Amino acid sequence: MNRVLHILNKEFSGLHQAAFLLASFAILSQVLALVRDRLFAHSFGAGATLDIYYAAFRVPDLLYAVVASLVSAAVLIPFLINRMEEGRERAKKFLDGVFTTFLVAIVVISLVIFFLIPFLSEFLFPGFSGEERDTLIALTRILLLSPILFGISNLFGSVTQTFRRFFVYALAPVLYNVGIIFGILFLYPVFGIAGLGFGVVLGAFLHLSIQIPVVIKSGLAPHFSFSVNFREIKDIVLLSLPRTLGLSAHQLALLVLVSFASLMAEGSIAVFNLSFNLQSVPLSIIGVSYSVAAFPTLARLFSRNQVSKFVNNIVIALRHILFWSLPILVLFIVLRAQIVRTILGSGAFGWTDTMLTAAALALFAISLVAQSVVLLFVRGYYAAGNTKKPLLINVLSSLGIVAAAYALTSFFTNSDFFRYFTESLLRVEGIEGTVVLMLPLAYSIGMIANALLFLHLFKKDFGRLPAMLRRTFWHSFAGAIAMGFVAYQFLRVFDDIFNLNTFWGIFLQGLLSGLIGIFAGVLLLKLMGNKEVEEITKTIRSKFWKAKVIVPEKEEL
Repeated sequence: MNRVLHILNKEFSGLHQAAFLLASFAILSQVLALVRDRLFAHSFGAGATLDIYYAAFRVPDLLYAVVASLVSAAVLIPFLINRMEEGRERAKKFLDGVFTTFLVAIVVISLVIFFLIPFLSEFLFPGFSGEERDTLIALTRILLLSPILFGISNLFGSVTQTFRRFFVYALAPVLYNVGIIFGILFLYPVFGIAGLGFGVVLGAFLHLSIQIPVVIKSGLAPHFSFSVNFREIKDIVLLSLPRTLGLSAHQLALLVLVSFASLMAEGSIAVFNLSFNLQSVPLSIIGVSYSVAAFPTLARLFSRNQVSKFVNNIVIALRHILFWSLPILVLFIVLRAQIVRTILGSGAFGWTDTMLTAAALALFAISLVAQSVVLLFVRGYYAAGNTKKPLLINVLSSLGIVAAAYALTSFFTNSDFFRYFTESLLRVEGIEGTVVLMLPLAYSIGMIANALLFLHLFKKDFGRLPAMLRRTFWHSFAGAIAMGFVAYQFLRVFDDIFNLNTFWGIFLQGLLSGLIGIFAGVLLLKLMGNKEVEEITKTIRSKFWKAKVIVPEKEEL
């Protein structure tokens, strides 16, 4: 038990140490997420049940974005760091006030939504009717518990991140997926589709509970209090408001996309969400890990007016995000069919479901780099105490996503040439329901525009980005093209070797082609003298999990 507590309370202060730790657990979490999605696909296929399940998330997700952003670590950490400098008791009183305000607000709003959801579901998801709509309403009501639990967990997460207890923070998403898988395997057979909702709530509870011991040990465990400093709450709300509106705009954009999908062929919502989840795997491992690991250091550097070091840490994280994301983007496009068939292709998930999901995955993948860059810049601006610019950019991006979805859907429906060209390019000719592919395409267009706007504003606010960043981009781009080309050629080679009608045949074709492609890309990067390859090799050799704590400001990649 002492060893377990020691691991839970271990401090990771180096950017690479924390990022690789988070990435390692992100991989584990995403493996479980893939198991979760495979179970969903195997049991239900891309059909009505998964359409209802994923649609039921949209209102709770919007509630989470609107209210739980008040206690987001991205907002609270700078406040908490300042209060900690005034003393632990001061920080404890601050957290008590935030906890009390949040709990009252989200419980009241959740109760209101609980009674309004029959009217909201009819307006938001016109494609559902009769028994399907009744099921959607019941499941949404169950899922309203998850924003409450996640909000409290986020509050605790601000403590664990402030004290750099990244092990616990990284373990929480793993337990969330464990809860959902438990719901699929054990609760669904007993309670039906409601059991899937209970599994989500169980996962949210586990996400919260794993952080409780560390928060208690820190002496900052929040309690309900009648003595709330509303001036502090006002400051947090004013700072959070732009972020809340930005997150809400993004969630509203996703809600509109799902609303569009509810009017399309049955299974369209499932195809959209399953492909979105698959593209989120590298996003969580790379973009989220580096942005989360960098955030506490960025907040400290900016609060101490060390702007040059602040920018340097942004550039370091950006270099490695580009280095990892570009090759994965290309491999996901080249190996999309193998990825989808290996992970989801069993049971009720047929060949049509596979082809549509693979095509949607390719369209999502083209914005993987952009999504990772956006995550980093958003946290960078939050660390600098500037939430207005991310708000403006995210709102414009969300409006662009919705406008692009409407325009592309209409154009795809009315233009035979565009429809045939798109279907031929993505190899989905003759498949029903291909109009759903316009939704991931619209999302990627909006996210790429989002990233370009952030790059423009960051250069304007903090000066030109170093030439080293451009070199990283071109090196990574060259390596990615080499990986993709070699992998594609070996797909054709292994096509004649393996039986592609079996799981192991399609798995080995994709795996071996991908590995050979990666080897070719890494070899090219080594020949080019790529700096990132050398830094990553040095980090792995240093046994980052055993490294001593070092001062974040002096950490170099």
